[in-house]
Amino acid sequence: MDAGEVFTTCISRVRNVGLKARLVGVKQVVVDASAEFDEAAAHTRLHTLAPHDMVGNVVTQAEMEAVYTARMAKKGAPGRDIYDTLLTSSPQGKCPLCGHRTVSTLDHHLPKVHYPVLAVAPLNLVPACSDCNKSKLAGLPLTAEEETLHPYFDDIDDERWLVAEVIPSTPPALQFSVVPPEAWDEMLSARVKQHFRVFGLASLYASQAADELLNIRHQLRLLHDSGGASLVETELRERAVSSEMARRNGWRTATYYAFAGSQWFCDGGFGDE
Repeated sequence: MDAGEVFTTCISRVRNVGLKARLVGVKQVVVDASAEFDEAAAHTRLHTLAPHDMVGNVVTQAEMEAVYTARMAKKGAPGRDIYDTLLTSSPQGKCPLCGHRTVSTLDHHLPKVHYPVLAVAPLNLVPACSDCNKSKLAGLPLTAEEETLHPYFDDIDDERWLVAEVIPSTPPALQFSVVPPEAWDEMLSARVKQHFRVFGLASLYASQAADELLNIRHQLRLLHDSGGASLVETELRERAVSSEMARRNGWRTATYYAFAGSQWFCDGGFGDE
């Protein structure tokens, strides 16, 4: 999407003559800011963009925020079709920030309260679930290592990096973590770990894994009764491979590889007693 066209669409129905003139007057500022965002995001330099509270020294933060809330996000607004297109752009409607929950809103990658010029810039608007949107709040990255992943710019699924470890307990639990591949540099490793912390993915995935175990425990008991730990491991490993084909770094993939790799778990540790 073209940032200038999006901005023009959003402000097309502004009736206040003075406000309309000021908004039209900062269109090139908005376009330039979007281009600067594009360049910075592509080179992990978003932390170098200076926060501001005025756009072109004539449009206030509140006025720009209203362009988003009243003229883009609001139903019936001139920019609502653009909002809906962005909202539905994530595959299967899953939040690209956590990879699990359903998209329900747009997240400003750089918060509009600090970067009002990017309030309706398409590159700054990411489909997200409400929980992930709230997790970020209005925090600002101060270094490249503090920049969370941007789904439009960061593709890190060439290798597995999400892993889990079985914690022998009653009931069993999983501990999720990021294990950077050797090809990653220190900056990318730090960013992925930062993303993992900011969005609370370890606890989210552990909760989902616990629920998954409840759903398969009966089957695992039957397999163990008929073929012992080896049959349980075979089943779990097949599930891991199947899950990896769908999502290499999904929590199910990490869960089943962890289950299959634990002799304690395969030999009955999955039981609730």
